[in-house]
Amino acid sequence: MTPTAEEQRLLDDRDKKANWRFLGPYLTERQWGTVREDYSPGGTAWEYVSHDAARSKAYRWGEEGIGGISDEKQRICFSVALWNTKDPILKERFFGLTGHEGNHGEDVKEIYYYLDSTPTHSYMKMLYKYPQQAYPYSQLVDENRRRGKLDPEYELIDTGIFDDDRYFDVFMEYAKADVDDLLIRITVHNRGPQKASLRVLPQIWFRNTWAWGYDNYKPEASRDEDGVIEINHRDLGNYYLVGAGKPEVLFCENETNLKRLYNVEGSGPFKDGINDFVVHGNREAISSVHRGTKGAFDYNLSIAAGKSSTITLRLSAKYLVDPFQDFDALFEQRLQEANAFYDRVQTGIADDDKKNIQRQAIAGMLWSKQFYFYDVSEWLKGDPAQPPPPEQREHGRNHDWTHLSNCDIISMPDTWEYPWYAAWDLAFHCLPIAMVDPEFAKHQLVLLTKEWYMHPNGQLPAYEWALGDVNPPVHAWATWRVYKMDEKLQGGKGDRKFLEEVFHKLLLNFTWWVNRKDYNGNNIFQGGFLGMDNIGVFDRSSQLPTGGYIEQSDGTSWMAMFTLNMLRISLELAKENPIYQSLATKFFEHFLYIAGAMANEKIDLWDEEDEFFYDVLRTPDNQRTMMKIHSMVGLIPLFAVEVLDQELYDAMPAFYERARWFLQNRPDLANLISRWTVKGKGARHLLSLLRGHRMKRLLKRMLDESEFLSGYGIRALSRYHLDHPYVLHANGNEFKVKYTPGEGDSSLFGGNSNWRGPIWFPVNFLLIESLQRFHHYYGDDFKVEHPTGSGNMRTLKQIADDLSERMISIFRRDANGHRAVFGESKKFQNDPHFRDYIPFYEYFHGDTGRGAGAMHQTGWTGLVAKLIQPRRKN
Repeated sequence: MTPTAEEQRLLDDRDKKANWRFLGPYLTERQWGTVREDYSPGGTAWEYVSHDAARSKAYRWGEEGIGGISDEKQRICFSVALWNTKDPILKERFFGLTGHEGNHGEDVKEIYYYLDSTPTHSYMKMLYKYPQQAYPYSQLVDENRRRGKLDPEYELIDTGIFDDDRYFDVFMEYAKADVDDLLIRITVHNRGPQKASLRVLPQIWFRNTWAWGYDNYKPEASRDEDGVIEINHRDLGNYYLVGAGKPEVLFCENETNLKRLYNVEGSGPFKDGINDFVVHGNREAISSVHRGTKGAFDYNLSIAAGKSSTITLRLSAKYLVDPFQDFDALFEQRLQEANAFYDRVQTGIADDDKKNIQRQAIAGMLWSKQFYFYDVSEWLKGDPAQPPPPEQREHGRNHDWTHLSNCDIISMPDTWEYPWYAAWDLAFHCLPIAMVDPEFAKHQLVLLTKEWYMHPNGQLPAYEWALGDVNPPVHAWATWRVYKMDEKLQGGKGDRKFLEEVFHKLLLNFTWWVNRKDYNGNNIFQGGFLGMDNIGVFDRSSQLPTGGYIEQSDGTSWMAMFTLNMLRISLELAKENPIYQSLATKFFEHFLYIAGAMANEKIDLWDEEDEFFYDVLRTPDNQRTMMKIHSMVGLIPLFAVEVLDQELYDAMPAFYERARWFLQNRPDLANLISRWTVKGKGARHLLSLLRGHRMKRLLKRMLDESEFLSGYGIRALSRYHLDHPYVLHANGNEFKVKYTPGEGDSSLFGGNSNWRGPIWFPVNFLLIESLQRFHHYYGDDFKVEHPTGSGNMRTLKQIADDLSERMISIFRRDANGHRAVFGESKKFQNDPHFRDYIPFYEYFHGDTGRGAGAMHQTGWTGLVAKLIQPRRKN
C-alpha cells in the first residue's frame, strides 16, 4: 500500500532522513506552580511561583504559552498573546486556581480545545475562546474559595461571561513547509453582537539558559529593516519570523523583573516588558534598540460583529524573499494530507460523530507532547549564579532521586493541570498514540526505563510531585500492547529490539516490586498509593493511623497481571532466542505463587459470603480486618488473565516440560487457581486468578446497575455505598467511604481526585480487554446475564462491546443531540460554536457521564480513540 504523505514523513523521520519532529507543540500551558520551578523552604510549589508572578519571573526549567510551539530542546519558543483592551494583564498564559484555592483542588479556568494534529505536527489546530469583557480573575478565585467540598466547582462558563456571545474564537493553526519552515495562521472570529477590538501579539523568545551560572552565552533576536524578526542562536543558527502586513515589532528580555517581585533594583527591560507596554503604555518597559531575547509582532485588530480577521506568519531557517507567495496553497495541501492520513486510520468507521471524537482525542494526545527538563541533582544543589536553596531541600521532596536527569519530549496527562509525566498515565497514553505513531509510543516506553529515569533500585519514577510514589505496574502491559499494535501496522513484523530492551529493564522493576512491596514474602503485595488516590478509607501512601499494613487485593492483582505480561513477552522473545524459555518458566511459576497466595485460607482476600475481593488491614497486634468496600479494588483481579495457544506451548519444549513438572508437583495450584490443564476453544489454555465460577460472581456484581454498572461504564465505587457508607472505627476515629459520583467530598490528595464513584477510562479499558481475553478462551457458549437481573444472556465479547459503547456515549451525541460530557450546560450542548468541540476530562460522573476533574485533554481519557473501532459481528 502506497504511504500517505504523512506516513512517508513518519518513515523519513524514523530512518533519520528528515527530522520532522524538530518543531512541535512542546510548550506547556503552565510552568508556574510546578515542583521543578519551586525553591521554597517548605516545598510549597503553588505559592513559590504564582500566576501573578509568572509574567515577571524567568523560568529555570521550561517555558509556557498559549498554543505554543518550540524546538525539541525548547531553545526557541513561539506562542500567541492576546489583549481585549479590558483586562488588567496581557493574556500570555492560561489562568487557573491552585490546589489551595479550588474547592476541589487545582483547576484551569479557561476554555480551549486541541482540534487536530498529525503525528509529525505537519498540521496542527487549536481553539481558544477569549472573552471580550474583563476576565473575571477575582470572581473565580473568590467564589471557589467560598464554596466547600459539597459544592460544584465554579467554572468560567458559570460566570455568564459567554452568555451574550461577547467573545473571540481564536483559531491557531500550524503547517510545516519543511522540517525548519513553519507556516502560522491565526484566525480571530468576533462572535459578539458589536464590533470589538483585539490586540494579537505573536511572541517569540529564547528559554533563559544564561542566568544560572553554567553558560553565559545569550542568544539574540532583532528587527531588520523590513520588519522581520531575525533570530540568532549558537546551536540553531539563524531563523526568521515574518509577519504579514509589517506590524510594529516589540522587544524585551526574558529576564526576571526583580523590582516587581522582590523590590530589588535591576536593569531592564524585563520579561513582562511587552505586557507593561501594551496594557499600560509604558514604552520604557520595552527595548529602544529593537533587539532582545523576547520579541512580538503587535497586531491591533478591530473586527465587526460576526466577522473574522486572519494573521499569517512564517518561521523559517531560510530568508524568503516572498514568504507568503505559496502560503495558502501549502496550508491547504497539509490539511488535505492530514485528512488523507486520518481517512486511512479511520477506515471502516462510518459514524461521522465517532470519527470527530476520535480525531480530537488523538489531537489532544499529540498536542500534549511536551518538553520536560528536570535535573534533580542540580535542582537540589541550586545554581551557581542564584541564591542557594534552603538547607531543608537536601532532605525534602525527591532528595533520593539525584540520578534523575530528564530533558526530553514526553507525553503528559494534561498541559496545564499535569504539565509533567506520570508513569502509569503514560503507559495508557501509548495505546492511542500507537494508533498513529507507534515509533513515538515505543520511544516513550523505552525512555522511562533509561538509567537517567529509572531509579538504580529498579523503581520507575511516578511523577514530579513525588517521584518515589508507587504507581500500578502497567509498563509491561503497555509494552506488549504497543508491540502487537506496531506488529500489525508493519504487516506482521514485530520490533523485537524494542521488546527486548524494555523487557530487560522491566526485570529490574519486577525485582524491585518483589523486594520492596511483598511485606512478609508471601506473594501478597502492599503497593501503597497505587494511583487510585482516595478509593479507600486511608491515604495508602502514608503511615496508617492504625499502624500495621494493608494486604492489597489491587496491589496483589496488579502484580499478578505484571507477571503474566512478563510471561507473554518472554514467550515472544523465546521464538527467536530459546534462552528466554527459562524466564518464561520463572514468571509462570511466580504467577501461580501469587494466585495461590490470594486463595490461601490464612490470607484469603476473597470473601465467600459476599463473593468479592477486599483489602485486608493487618494491625500491629496481628488482627485481621477485611475492609468490605465494594470498589474497583475488588475487580482488579479480573485484569490478571492470559490465554496461550497450544501451538505456543508446543514450540517451547523446555518451558512446557518445566511447567508440566511444576504443576504435577503442585496440583493445588494447577487445579484450584489457573485451570491451565483444561483446554478451551481452539486448544487454548487459560491463566487467570479466577475460575469461571468466581468470575461469574464478580461479573454479577460488576454488571449490576444498582452497584457498578453505569450507563457510561463501570464506576470506581459501587453505588451501594450511597445509602450504605463503609465505616471503620480505629483509635477513637471514624473513617468513612461513601459513593460520590462526581467531585469528591474528601480532602485526601488535596481534593482534586475522586475514585469514590466516577468512571475512569484506564481501569474500564483494562476491564474491557480482560473480558475480551476471557472470551477468547471460553468462546460464545459462555454467557453471563447483562445487565444483572435483566434476563439477557450475553457472551463476554458482547459485554465488552457494550461497555465500550457506553464509554463512547459519554462524548457522542444522543437522540436529542446532547453529549453527556457537557452535563447541564445549555451553552455547551446547543451552541453551534461549542457543541462539537470535545473536552476529554480526567474522569466522569458515575450517574450522568458529566465530565469532572481536569477538563482539557487529560491523557488516558484519549483511550476512547482506541475504543472507537469498526465492530466485527459476534
